[in-house]
Amino acid sequence: MTTDTPARLLQLLSLLQTPREWPGGELSERLGVSRRTVRRDIDRLRELGYPVQATMGADGGYRLVAGKAMPPLVLDDEEAVAIAVGLRAGAGHAVEGVDEASVRALAKLEQVLPSRLRHRVSTLQAATTPLTSGDGATVTPETLTVMASAVAGHERLRFAYRSGDGTDSRRHCEPYRLVSTGRRWYLVAYDLDRADWRTFRVDRVEEPFATGARFTPRELPTGSAEEYLKQSMYRRQEMYECDVTFAAPAEFIAARLPRWFGTPEPVDEHSCRLRASVGDSVEWLAVRLAVVDCDFTVHRPPELVGYVRELGARLARAAGDADG
Repeated sequence: MTTDTPARLLQLLSLLQTPREWPGGELSERLGVSRRTVRRDIDRLRELGYPVQATMGADGGYRLVAGKAMPPLVLDDEEAVAIAVGLRAGAGHAVEGVDEASVRALAKLEQVLPSRLRHRVSTLQAATTPLTSGDGATVTPETLTVMASAVAGHERLRFAYRSGDGTDSRRHCEPYRLVSTGRRWYLVAYDLDRADWRTFRVDRVEEPFATGARFTPRELPTGSAEEYLKQSMYRRQEMYECDVTFAAPAEFIAARLPRWFGTPEPVDEHSCRLRASVGDSVEWLAVRLAVVDCDFTVHRPPELVGYVRELGARLARAAGDADG
């Protein structure tokens, strides 16, 4: 029997956050208290802002419904470990859709995890090997969480950095935003030693640590961190001006491509066209377009047109060999 009221309320809340209806008798049995005590505890949760809905019936039932604001979430050990492992795996490989908000969530979760659970998370991740496209540009979740916390807290950051030509340096910056391009993470920051804005590939960052010194965020030269990153990559000639027509509606394509590709424009109700400045190699771009799962035509750049043609011929030969 749970005699400690706060502990019992947390246990009750954990049960109610499972998406099902709980009969009063089952809650009473789970908590080891009377049904009257369960009803009082439900009232306490409502006073704390949790929207608990009661249903009429022989046994009566309770469920947690969506409210106007999200109350604190209660997780048991297994749930917390599962969420942390999933976020760490996705963040470390810049999986599409795992953006800065997910990294902030991971930073918050790991901050409150007991040491025994942090050890379980690390052990599980070390024992698994994710299947990724892999160009070596992986990022440790620890690096991302340190950076995300510094961004959220407006805290200056120091780290070691190796540039594309292999030059090592130490950086002292005011981190502005983390941006995922689908395969890589970038940090947009104001470099204090160089008195200018910079972008940093996070997989080239080592030993990041927040200094504790707070700052007031500066105004970016462009409207958003994503736009600044695009311009920065374009200046380094890592960008291609793509022009592609898809034989599918615009909303279909938008749902299957990363946001940083841009917004496809409808041609008609059955096709759309995408004009965007995108980074990475033409090889990766060709494969990424191919897995959208519809017919498409590449108009430019010429390098991408040529590689798509070459890739198509190679795949056709492979299918022919398989039939033979």
